[in-house]
Amino acid sequence: MLWTGRMRLGTFGIFLVLVRAAAACEFGPFPYSVTGIVCRMTKPAMLMLNQKTAQVIQVAFRNARFPNITGERSMRLLGRVAYGLHNIQVNDLSVEQSEVQFKENSVIHIAIKNVTAAFKGTLTYGYAGAWFLQLFHSIDFEIKSSIDLQINVKLTCQKDRVAADGSDCYLIFHKLTLHLQGDKEPGWLKQLFTDFISFPLKLVLKREVCNEVHFLAQMVADFVHDLAANFVQDEDIKLDISLASVPSIQANYVESHHKGLVLYKNYSDVLTDSVFSPLLLTESRMLYFWLSEHTLNSLALVAFLDKRLVLTIGGEKLQALFETEDTEAQRKAVQMIFQGTSYNDSVAKVWSLTHPQISVRPEGTVVKSLVAVEVSIFPAGEEPLMVLYMEKEITVTIQAAYVEKKLVFHPLDSSIEFKIFNCTADPSGDDLSVRNFLQTMILAVGIPEVISRVGSALTLLMNSKGLHLFEIGNPEIITRKGYIIVQLDFGFPNHLFLDLQKQL
Repeated sequence: MLWTGRMRLGTFGIFLVLVRAAAACEFGPFPYSVTGIVCRMTKPAMLMLNQKTAQVIQVAFRNARFPNITGERSMRLLGRVAYGLHNIQVNDLSVEQSEVQFKENSVIHIAIKNVTAAFKGTLTYGYAGAWFLQLFHSIDFEIKSSIDLQINVKLTCQKDRVAADGSDCYLIFHKLTLHLQGDKEPGWLKQLFTDFISFPLKLVLKREVCNEVHFLAQMVADFVHDLAANFVQDEDIKLDISLASVPSIQANYVESHHKGLVLYKNYSDVLTDSVFSPLLLTESRMLYFWLSEHTLNSLALVAFLDKRLVLTIGGEKLQALFETEDTEAQRKAVQMIFQGTSYNDSVAKVWSLTHPQISVRPEGTVVKSLVAVEVSIFPAGEEPLMVLYMEKEITVTIQAAYVEKKLVFHPLDSSIEFKIFNCTADPSGDDLSVRNFLQTMILAVGIPEVISRVGSALTLLMNSKGLHLFEIGNPEIITRKGYIIVQLDFGFPNHLFLDLQKQL
């Protein structure tokens, strides 16, 4: 029976090797050059997440399916003694301590100490005595054990995603005690079967628990990947988070490198000149994200192609833009543009004529785009009338922050260059007062309003993915030449563990 089990395990191992070989990832000679997104998790974050490791290990023990154990021994005077352990189940389980370490040979070492487990089932045994006396018995049993569990989880790449290999797994037994039903059987019988079953039982427990640990490790890796893939996707726009290189495990952090290419309909994205280097990130915070300028530019492009860079403003919002000051120039511009029509019967439409060009610099993220503005009025009983149309090239430097679960953009420096300016009240364009007022208004409140709307829209999108459920501590968004770093601390996301438990 045990030999058969080992053969099955060996066959399964060979099968896994073949599958992994077939699904192995291929990377070029310079994987960092095609890296668009990087995630680094440091040791403090892993220690915090380790709080739930004990619960995952308990799931591994409870989910393990233990086969029947049978055997036969020859005993002097008793003859041949045959035995079988049937319907083995975990009856009671507790985990006292869990520790985690990063090892620089790409291994996460997890030590689970003092696992107290009780197994119950039915013991059947029979023996043919020297005088041809045959006796057969069946009795319930309980086995109490004290176990340490050592797991070396190796992060590899399969099918372009992170794969967690938990097959390097060991069980160390400190105690293995057999209790028969009521302990009414003779002590020698209890000791006899304790000696018989100890070795095969340890083999079975090790095999089945470690198989379950390996399965759960990969399930957790898949869960994290699917969660991340969903977070960076919205309708037809998504980011390719396929691995650009094998995950890296160092003494104080684990790091994964992703392509970060934008996927959108027939749009084809290519990155070959990424500036990423592990030296660009530190180890003082719990979690880091590194984003390339290329990825941000590609997202802006497909947002433009998907016609998302369109904004309409009316009513009180429109009034707030045009009445930030009460001057003669302001009153004249309002009269010439709206011609006495109320703000509630007027609307301004703002949209990008070309996709925004993004460059990341130490002072902030610089966005440059050709933008059109159209103002229309709807006089009562008359046809709608477009009273103002202008095209202007806008350049704005933005700093971003995440405050009170909201993404906030602060414009630092802005410039406007008019390309086209048509106002129905001044068809010749000789009166520069309207243009001058609009330039001042756009710089003072127009650009901040549009940027604020973008920040609100992105906050709404991220919250729809569950970001607001995380307890994020002191987040920082840092810009450097060619890339952005997001660094933060965080509390354990209990809602995610509940979601994971449903799948375990």
